[in-house]
Amino acid sequence: MKLISICPSNTELVGYLGLTSSLLAVDDYSDWPEEVCHLPRLGSDLHIDMDKVERLEPDLVLASLSVPGMERNIEELKKRNIPYVIVPNPKTLTEVGESLRFVGNVTDTQVKANELYMKYNQLLEQFRLISKKVEKKKTIYWEWWAKPIFTPGAYNWLTEISELAGGKNVFDDVKKASVQTDWEDVKNRNPDVMSIIWVGVQTKRVNPKVILKRSDAEQMAAVQNNQLYILEEPLFCRPSPRLLLGLSKIASILHPELYPVFVEGEDPLLTND
Repeated sequence: MKLISICPSNTELVGYLGLTSSLLAVDDYSDWPEEVCHLPRLGSDLHIDMDKVERLEPDLVLASLSVPGMERNIEELKKRNIPYVIVPNPKTLTEVGESLRFVGNVTDTQVKANELYMKYNQLLEQFRLISKKVEKKKTIYWEWWAKPIFTPGAYNWLTEISELAGGKNVFDDVKKASVQTDWEDVKNRNPDVMSIIWVGVQTKRVNPKVILKRSDAEQMAAVQNNQLYILEEPLFCRPSPRLLLGLSKIASILHPELYPVFVEGEDPLLTND
């Protein structure tokens, strides 16, 4: 089956299912697995070159509505009669796992997808069990955009990840998926840990001094205790099973005495038991 993915999280689902070799092309932001980095590019996920997609004659395009504006991609695919499916947009870690089964069904890799789905949920359960042993949860502030400040609220997988890692999202009282706020509000909540994951920005391009220069930042608990982290955005902001790696990383930061050591480059979902 000749596939095209026009969303990074869909490309990652394809990678987990062992179908990377079936990909003809991907969007500009897809960067995992490493093999996709050599594939033809179709433009950003909001500005896909549909002429190029049409010329490649895919059997199936894996589309998405995870970002506002992606509706234009769907309209163009329909107009050109290019075969496509919309991979459901997960809101929870459980739904992320279900995305594996969805893509497995449409690519005829159900057996592999079900195996991964089972293992994915087993790994989540392991973190759930460890989190119950945490005596003092650390509060976490997640920043995924700086101007204006955006942070996840209650209805977001980062709140789930916080809890499974033995922590608590400081904005989990706001009943939204995404919260626009300001620095004064963040300061008043005074988190134990600050995790900076600016969407679409490479980690090396995020300068912690930008945060430290904000008013009274040096008085905050996270800064005083050297708990300001610039983390890899793809491990926390894309709805794919790689969120397990993000969970593992933040858990090892919050409670290294309880959780397994995070090993760069190792993916428990892809290792043989």
